[in-house]
Amino acid sequence: MEILKGIEIVDAALWLAKERVLVIADLHIGYEEDLNKQGIMITRNQFKDTTGLLNKILKQVNPKTIVINGDLKHEFGDISSQEWRETTEILQLLLNQAKVILIKGNHDTILGPIAKKKGLEIVDSYYTGDVCILHGDKMLENEKTKNAKILIIGHEHPAISLREESKVEKYKCFLLGKWKGQNLIVMPSFLPIIEGSDILKEEVLSPYLEQNLSNFEVFIVGDKVYNFGKLKNLV
Repeated sequence: MEILKGIEIVDAALWLAKERVLVIADLHIGYEEDLNKQGIMITRNQFKDTTGLLNKILKQVNPKTIVINGDLKHEFGDISSQEWRETTEILQLLLNQAKVILIKGNHDTILGPIAKKKGLEIVDSYYTGDVCILHGDKMLENEKTKNAKILIIGHEHPAISLREESKVEKYKCFLLGKWKGQNLIVMPSFLPIIEGSDILKEEVLSPYLEQNLSNFEVFIVGDKVYNFGKLKNLV
């Protein structure tokens, strides 16, 4: 489904068809290990699920460039054994397909050694055509960003909770709105286990979303992509 002209939602990723750029955000590799350290026992199948989803998407599109829009890994303070192993494997999977761009997210404080091992540079943003891709945890105040027509951010992990009688289910979603006249697309987390934060109930994280969100459009990711219209109609 097109979220904007020339930009399609493909599962939890974005496909910029003209530029042949695939964008994924917030993989949070190592999240399971962090949960286990906290005493929360879950089956460690996220690496398999994540690589399965990546391979599924790569069969649908043929990217020239793949942009990882922040928070490739989860741990702030160190690189866990799970992060080191699985991050390098996922990066190699992507590098076998296309050029890879690493955008720094707030969780990527010590991503450097992994990036260096794969010969990759870590950047604050990536520009292609009239699109600026940035993580969204902080504002970018430069002329190139201000002149972009479209901003694509991650960081927020937007989701929507839908109720059917007594049953409530949370779904990842994309958001489409405006930021000072620019089109703003907010991406969900790519990691299957992270449903995200309910945009109707929880405080926003990104400074780009510290505004009235009622006219933002909601695109829910389920068995396919559903356009649920404006956020104000879901309240």
